[in-house]
Amino acid sequence: MAEQEKAEVLLKVKEKYEPPKEIVERAWIKDYESLYQESVKDREGFWAKVAEELHWFKKWDKVLEWNYPYAKWFVGGKTNITYNCLDVHVQNGKRNKVAYIYLDEDNNEKKITYGELLELVNRIANGLKSLGVQKGDRVSIYMPNTIEAVAVMLACARIGAIHSVVFAGFSEGALRTRIEDAKAKVVFTASYTKRRGKRIDLLPTVEKAIDGLDFVEKVVVWDRGGDVLSEEKGELFVNFDELIKNSSPDCEPEVMDAEDPLFILYTSGTTGKPKGVLHTTGGYMVQTYYTSKTVFDLHEDDIFWCTADIGWITGHSYIVYGILANGVTSLIVEGAPDYPNPGRWWSYVEKYRVNVFYTAPTAIRMFMRYGEEWPAKYDMSSLRILGSVGEPINPEAWHWYYENIGKGKCVIVDTWWQTETGAHMITTVPSYPAKPGKAGKPFFTLEVDIVDKDGKRLPPDTVGFLVIKTPWPSMLRTCWGEPERYEKYWNTIPGVYFAGDLASYDEEGYIMILGRADDVINVAGHRIGTMEVESALVDHPAVAEAAVIGKPHEVKGESIKAFVILKKGIEPSDKLVEELKLHVRNELGAIAVPDEIEFVEKLPKTRSGKIMRRVLKAQELGLDVGDVSTLED
Repeated sequence: MAEQEKAEVLLKVKEKYEPPKEIVERAWIKDYESLYQESVKDREGFWAKVAEELHWFKKWDKVLEWNYPYAKWFVGGKTNITYNCLDVHVQNGKRNKVAYIYLDEDNNEKKITYGELLELVNRIANGLKSLGVQKGDRVSIYMPNTIEAVAVMLACARIGAIHSVVFAGFSEGALRTRIEDAKAKVVFTASYTKRRGKRIDLLPTVEKAIDGLDFVEKVVVWDRGGDVLSEEKGELFVNFDELIKNSSPDCEPEVMDAEDPLFILYTSGTTGKPKGVLHTTGGYMVQTYYTSKTVFDLHEDDIFWCTADIGWITGHSYIVYGILANGVTSLIVEGAPDYPNPGRWWSYVEKYRVNVFYTAPTAIRMFMRYGEEWPAKYDMSSLRILGSVGEPINPEAWHWYYENIGKGKCVIVDTWWQTETGAHMITTVPSYPAKPGKAGKPFFTLEVDIVDKDGKRLPPDTVGFLVIKTPWPSMLRTCWGEPERYEKYWNTIPGVYFAGDLASYDEEGYIMILGRADDVINVAGHRIGTMEVESALVDHPAVAEAAVIGKPHEVKGESIKAFVILKKGIEPSDKLVEELKLHVRNELGAIAVPDEIEFVEKLPKTRSGKIMRRVLKAQELGLDVGDVSTLED
């Protein structure tokens, strides 16, 4: 019993927010509980019914084939994900409906309809074929967050080539590792991207990354300014605009088996080289389509905006595939959220009457730092659903988002999922009450548990490992070329998928994610999740953001050190350090009080906004930091 008490959740979340009546009335899912119970009883029947909402060239013979730890979904089914994202809508009278509204940092706008996007995708697909790319070949994409980049992804999927998108801010070393591992036949890039008003050249990075890689046959360059491609570049380089100009706008979609690979996406390992997470066609299509529809409660006339980049899984699932499969209009934005000023995002919500907005807690905390006056300048009354993704959202950021962006009239869907899971796994659907700081409940058919290291279920409000007990359609199928790394997800705690996160559940079954399992701090036998201490610090009016790590301590095992970013206009002082320690003591108890607090200007983050605590820890202890290819700066 003593051990259980030590692993208790310190952060108490009691409040519950009921969704507004008009949102419940409109929602696709009105009664989560009974549908969830039904879905768990007949998992295969549930997903079959969802899959029937999509187009298949040939229906599946069997919904699930489960040979632990390997799953096949919609066995024998034939489809093409781009057919469901584009052709279906064009045939159903949406040819002239806008698919994407794109904006760059200078507010230059470009719109593309479903009909135009289909033609662009087909032209690129035919261009790929003319370069000798066939089904199963790998294509690396190192492009900015633009319509062109999305079209290249879709063109690969159109002909059955496997795309591997690499975020266009990665260094040449990180890019090379990923191109080399996938053995990409063709690399797509752009001449440059822009961030904070500065031009960032991409082509030189690609040239260095592919130096000596003889399997790369062509580099296709979208020469945005018409100033980087010349004769002397040689035959390796192909002009993107010329490639599509000379291609036909018609391209029959490749008939893909449900289990044919769709893409590889690399996710950083804590050590060594990144893992190439492989997703396949059918199951991924079905679950991204259905989670987009029900979690964001998408309807025909919605304007959707996910602020992620296509270089991350969030961009793959909720800018491209899941959203297009639902046939709605969405925004794609290139550049920094707060440039030229912190009102940039809110001005777009106002201008385009955005209804569903999906972003990361790190962005919310950045805007908190700028203060409430920025969002107050804009009319954001069109918003209905606010989403959170990328890491746990602390209650303070949740409240700020709810009050300042949603004006108390929106629901917040806090989504927990991973590159490996492909789609949402734990969330509150819009018609269900939300609890600030708690992701919510398992998505349909998923059996989720919180267990100890031996896989034994823990009681409510104790900290344990988050595991998934049953397969799901959008799950990764393997790690590219490294099945042993895939199997590790399923044999760390035998019999279940080990997510690598710490979590707890309350009496009502709401799950709170407390950070990565390797971020847990063990203070005098008490296991403390980093999110709890960070949340308590951010709750102080002076603090914008915080990260905590554990340091070896001869008496307590580990002591807590906090790195704190203060809100604009607040000066660091010894008095403030003592005030923050007292605040944490009042919020969480003496056991969670940081021994050290250091004020910093910025924190090491991945480009998708997760704080890299292991980098802070390694720097603090003078250790090797491991794979930092996803580090922002």
